[in-house]
Amino acid sequence: MKKIILLFTVFVLSNSFDTKQADSYTVGEFVKLRIHYGLINAGYATLEVKDAALNGRKMHHVVGKGYTTGVTKMMFKVVDNYESYFNKETNKPYVFIRNINEGGYKKNQQGYFNQNNNTVLVKDYKNKTEKTFNVPENVQDIVSAFYYLRNHPKIDKLNIGESITIDMFFDDETTKFKLKFVGRENINSKFGEINCMMFRPLVQAGRVFKEEESLTVWISDDNNKIPIRVKASLAVGSIKADIDQYKGLKHPINFKK
Repeated sequence: MKKIILLFTVFVLSNSFDTKQADSYTVGEFVKLRIHYGLINAGYATLEVKDAALNGRKMHHVVGKGYTTGVTKMMFKVVDNYESYFNKETNKPYVFIRNINEGGYKKNQQGYFNQNNNTVLVKDYKNKTEKTFNVPENVQDIVSAFYYLRNHPKIDKLNIGESITIDMFFDDETTKFKLKFVGRENINSKFGEINCMMFRPLVQAGRVFKEEESLTVWISDDNNKIPIRVKASLAVGSIKADIDQYKGLKHPINFKK
């Protein structure tokens, strides 16, 4: 469950790293998804864009939260907090925060990117340690990656079967995050039928997921590129997350007419 909450909080969205002014989102954007097994409400995931400044630089401050509710909370309590401060002009991250409690598994970390020498200093407050890691140029953290990809110059130009790949720093290492475009589909939501693009992030097969392409993400096929639905095929059954609330979007949602 903890890996599912993580993926639903941030999931989603290369060889090209063009920099440009963000235009898919703006300060005040808020998206909430309901996570459920069939009719059972398992929890929620939220993403909110705030305004910030860091060392004289204008930043977006995104706060992502994931938490279980009801019976699921009694069986497996999850309270996750993920944050990222990234440059409004370049989308390069400068600070990430990870403070989680997943069924007793806890982490409390902050990371500080040095964009001049391509390093990240990770402070682990739970274990009282500090360590510096070398990272590639244009690396993203797990939260900033989603917002970077929403504005990626290739996102609207992919043919079915094509992918975007980026470098992402998470859990003290840099990995290649690959996202494959699989087509378009209309999704019935509580707000109406929404035109969507479908993607499959490459995930690790094994204990949680049946296979590498067990996770499917639907994002709105418009200028917002917000998550509308996420579905994962697990080793036992499947789990879904559907959009439950949104506000402060920069553009209108593309509802099916």
